Amino acid sequence: MTEFADRVHRVKPSFTLEMTSRAADLRAQGVDVINFGVGQPDFNTPENIRQAAKIAMDEGETKYTAGSGTIELRQAVCTKLKRENELDVSPDRVLISNGEKQSLYLVCQTLFQSGDEVLIFKPYWVSFPEFVTLSDAKPVLVNTDPKRNFEPDFEDLKSKITDRVKGIIVNSPSNPTGSVWTDEAIINILGMAKENGWTVISDECYERLVFDGEFTSAQKLSDNHRIGANIVTCMSMSKTYAMTGWRIGYAFGKKSIIKAMGKIQGQATSCANSIGQAASVEALLGDQSAIEMMRNTFKKRRDLMVSLLNNLPGVSCDTPGGAFYAFPDFSTYIGQSFRGEEIKDSFALSDVILNEAKVVTVPGDGFGAPGHIRFSYPLGEDEIEEGIRRVKKVLEEFENNNN
Repeated sequence: MTEFADRVHRVKPSFTLEMTSRAADLRAQGVDVINFGVGQPDFNTPENIRQAAKIAMDEGETKYTAGSGTIELRQAVCTKLKRENELDVSPDRVLISNGEKQSLYLVCQTLFQSGDEVLIFKPYWVSFPEFVTLSDAKPVLVNTDPKRNFEPDFEDLKSKITDRVKGIIVNSPSNPTGSVWTDEAIINILGMAKENGWTVISDECYERLVFDGEFTSAQKLSDNHRIGANIVTCMSMSKTYAMTGWRIGYAFGKKSIIKAMGKIQGQATSCANSIGQAASVEALLGDQSAIEMMRNTFKKRRDLMVSLLNNLPGVSCDTPGGAFYAFPDFSTYIGQSFRGEEIKDSFALSDVILNEAKVVTVPGDGFGAPGHIRFSYPLGEDEIEEGIRRVKKVLEEFENNNN
């Protein structure tokens, strides 16, 4: 029998991918499934980006690139950061990776090791604790306040400070909550990081999907307020440009950190996909009108989804400020029974919704948020309405069972 390394047993599988797989299996069986579990836009990649990829292939841009990414793409990233984020970044401070997920993994591999601790706010994206675990460091979970837009509980944060803490992960707009933290909250975190010598890892994957107000990058806040925090910012082509399958993300920060990340990447995957990089240059520098169209569509869907969720019996849902997730509270159903079976947690509740309504959702327990369920809304409005109608029918049966 093959013996696996300890890290295989320490790391947890991605249950969000598991839910997507279950939906695909049901559809393959001919079942009419509505998938609120998927974490990607339902739009195709915009035409100008697809055409740029075709041209790149025809012109032979099909070879290895520099490990850190083509100079053209790194320059395009710098142009974008200046145009949209008001940041002056040089190409040697930029790393192009195989999706932002790899960038985040590389930061943790570069900065953390056994004996270190990394602060992570919950609810958290499922991969954050696993990235830290795979670096042999310890993830330390910090509470947020669901009544205040899931912003940090700073008293709890202060109680978790030790001399072993080496980093802190910030994710705004957030997956899974969709919340957009106030500038004040992030400024407070940056100040604490500077004071304690932590590196801030800022996951800004959903920066262009902010519906109320303007987004400001953590690096810009640090610069504006002269905080001087050490920040590694990770951004993505995936959500903004509907390019999830192209697997291109990028990170920027202190030159020494970016160089060290590139060193590990060079041995792990050599470089990011050359065709995806060529397409990403067009995405960043070309026509941006499709991005605004997608953002406006997601905002309409958000408003519809939140309205329908708040009409469900016993369910409450705040309006998320960004991304494309709603994170309603279903805790009233935890501890109830359904057809004689006790619903012990959100995993069990999501299973009931899938089995009975043929609707895929993602349980909040997996994000460190018991009682909540994540609903992703990159679907047409008719599908959203039908999906919530099905969920309501199941919940009404709950009420009948428990009255």
